[in-house]
Amino acid sequence: MARHAVVLMNLGGPDSPAAVRPFLYNLFSDPAIIGLPAPLRLPLAWLIAKRRNRVAADIYAHLGGASPLLANTEAQARALEAVLGGDYRCFIAMRYWRALTAAAVAAVKDWAPDEIVLLPLYPQFSTPTTGSSLAAWRHEVARQGLDAPTRIVSNYPAEPGFVAALAGSIDLALAAAAEPGVRLLLSAHGLPLKIVRRGDPYPQQVEATAAAVVAALAHPVADWRVCYQSRVGPLAWLGPSVDEEVRRAGNDGVALVIAPISFVSEHSETLVELDRDYRRLAEASGVPSYWRAAAVGTDSRFIAGLARLVRDSPEPLAAEIPTALSEPAR
Repeated sequence: MARHAVVLMNLGGPDSPAAVRPFLYNLFSDPAIIGLPAPLRLPLAWLIAKRRNRVAADIYAHLGGASPLLANTEAQARALEAVLGGDYRCFIAMRYWRALTAAAVAAVKDWAPDEIVLLPLYPQFSTPTTGSSLAAWRHEVARQGLDAPTRIVSNYPAEPGFVAALAGSIDLALAAAAEPGVRLLLSAHGLPLKIVRRGDPYPQQVEATAAAVVAALAHPVADWRVCYQSRVGPLAWLGPSVDEEVRRAGNDGVALVIAPISFVSEHSETLVELDRDYRRLAEASGVPSYWRAAAVGTDSRFIAGLARLVRDSPEPLAAEIPTALSEPAR
């Protein structure tokens, strides 16, 4: 029987307080994040990591000192293996902290599969996320001499299993809120407008997810909107921001249900930003009540959708990855 390696790609997160600063350095030294030549980008990344270390350390302290993203991704990998069967093995390639792409390539090479399927856990394609992960994979494959036919699931913004799992989670939050006139905020990670203007498809794919999810809700909601979180730095970003929409809800006197639609597992941006920071803002802004829908995680509908994508995706890994990278990724 043919052996299929499935590589789950995600951002990664620090696994200890000591890892916070090097994680930040890895993040901001990526040319897909800061598009400057290396002699300028690397010192700037060092400076940003130093300045943001205290804030980031507080975030991860709230989570017990480490990101839960790796453990949550491992749970998704095991659930996916159970659905796919014994001819498939899942590997994890994190972009900015362990398990890093280099280790994933080495593990896949050692297993010697007949085929590799790359499965980014970003439903919507963006150059700083999926694009960067794919570029890092190509670099390590070339460096380590891994040679096997490779397919990629580049995006799946309206995959039926993903949509059904997300809609189900939102329905639970809407039922818990049980308020007339509740407003639904569908929150995605932000992206600088300069990247969007280069033709990045991310905002259109976020809108596609939002439309599909709203159409799938068992509790129809007339008042809903897409918004963006996690802005960093002085650049202009996609909007409206979650901050703006939370304040608007306070002014309008409406309850909020907020749902993450670009994250598929719980981590700092859901457990701290959405659960703590925006909740506090909602309370300060006079929002009557604030509810948050869970990420899809290991929901069986989502995992079944991933399995369909792995089995059916016909897209070969292209010779060129459409990213802003101008040099080999680490």
